[in-house]
Amino acid sequence: MPTQPVYGCPVDVPVSVVGGKWKLVILFYLLQQPRRTGELRRLVPAITQKMLTQQLRELEADGLVSRTVYDQVPPKVVYDVQRAERARLGDLLQALCDWGLYWSGRTGARILAFERGNGESQPA
Repeated sequence: MPTQPVYGCPVDVPVSVVGGKWKLVILFYLLQQPRRTGELRRLVPAITQKMLTQQLRELEADGLVSRTVYDQVPPKVVYDVQRAERARLGDLLQALCDWGLYWSGRTGARILAFERGNGESQPA
């Protein structure tokens, strides 16, 4: 029987489950619309294929992301945020985006997702 995780405080939970350099960025784009791996690679060019695959597998194993394989040649695989998790993750990402916009405005930092001009700036 697997042991239940133990966290020091409520903030430990999201840091543990969606923390790290890439998971929140991946969720940001998946909350906008379902995506194929190649789309995610283009949207997050600094991530390696190996790391993207690993992060998507972890998000899927945690029940946050679904992976749909379409029976065609070549195979088509689409990732999406689980419907049951969409609202809460959307709220979390929106709070992070709001703070990010505040902080970038305060410090003069650039946000490349907005500079791309693809209209995909809101997580939910």
